Amino acid sequence: MRKTITNDILTIYLEGRIDSASSEAFSFFVNDAREGESYRELVLDAGGLEYVSSAGLRVILRLRKEEPTLRIIGASPEVYEIFDMTGFSEMIPIEKAFRRMSVDGCEVIGQGAKGTVYRLNDDTIIKVYKNPDSLPDIKNERELARKAFILGIPTAISYDVVKVGDSYGSVFELLNAESFSTLISEEPQNIDKYVRLYAELLRKIHSTTVSENDMPDIKITVRKWLETDREYLPAETFAKVRDLIEAVPDTVNMLHCDYHTNNIMMQNGETLLIDMDTLSHGHPIFELANVHITYVGFGEIDPSVVENFLGLPYETAKTIWNKFLPIYLDTDDAEKIRDVENKAILLSCIRNMRHTIRRGGADTEEGRRTIDLCRENIIRLSGEITTLEF
Repeated sequence: MRKTITNDILTIYLEGRIDSASSEAFSFFVNDAREGESYRELVLDAGGLEYVSSAGLRVILRLRKEEPTLRIIGASPEVYEIFDMTGFSEMIPIEKAFRRMSVDGCEVIGQGAKGTVYRLNDDTIIKVYKNPDSLPDIKNERELARKAFILGIPTAISYDVVKVGDSYGSVFELLNAESFSTLISEEPQNIDKYVRLYAELLRKIHSTTVSENDMPDIKITVRKWLETDREYLPAETFAKVRDLIEAVPDTVNMLHCDYHTNNIMMQNGETLLIDMDTLSHGHPIFELANVHITYVGFGEIDPSVVENFLGLPYETAKTIWNKFLPIYLDTDDAEKIRDVENKAILLSCIRNMRHTIRRGGADTEEGRRTIDLCRENIIRLSGEITTLEF
């Protein structure tokens, strides 16, 4: 056995077997490893552990009483089963070892702020997270997906978590599934069909109500959008937009908040929703703002931004938005459609301005053009709009 200390964490690495013949040596080493050391957390890395008997478990139990922060990581399925069967997994945080996978040469079928989705084969996709410390994010997304599934939203739920390089990935079984972006690209003559399915699924999501404690409140996020923009807007405009946002009812409609054609899959005729880490609750107007920015807003200055993201021509992306809104609203009334569109554009510009500012856009010519365009739209629309409800 060996030990390391990093960031005040003392890690002891276990190898081989801990049984009646070796438990005493194990106990001696652990005590010796801790003596004279200053640390805030003790970790047993079980990556090399092949077996642990009741004698070894007794040593770990005594250690747990002395070290309240003790946790075990890297346990193989066989070793984890021993800990689980004996109840140790209920007393001590224990992490299984993760399978290692590679996405080299795999097709990218979707990208988002937190990760990239790859197709491993005809049956399987994997979402690889950008943050190397993403386990809490993965756990959160799986829990949100589970809640949505129980409420009747057709979604894929990850069945495994793996290591991909220094990052983590969630693995999904999606037999012969293709994204709506791919299908629209391959079958442009069927765009009306896919846009209708797309709009109908979003209406189903928005008609589903959730407990406000189960999902984040989207209005909290929207307030952050506006606060970032404050110094770029006239004071009276900022105050008007703030009041419009605060006046929106605090509803508990389910929102996806990253709803685009890369995240909608077709599997054997069934429509499935993926990438559930952004699930929230609130008024649907905030969702429509996110939909608008994806298909239109992000590409107004540089259409390639949308084209690279969706894998579709910018004109096709705008067509999706223009066809989607009347179906979603279930109306041909041009005045009503335009009214709701303006509300969505106002919020879309607020988000786009923040997005640009946070990425250093104020220091580039293209970024300044985006900020200026968003400012003009926000000033104009906030002077015309009296409510964001519809």
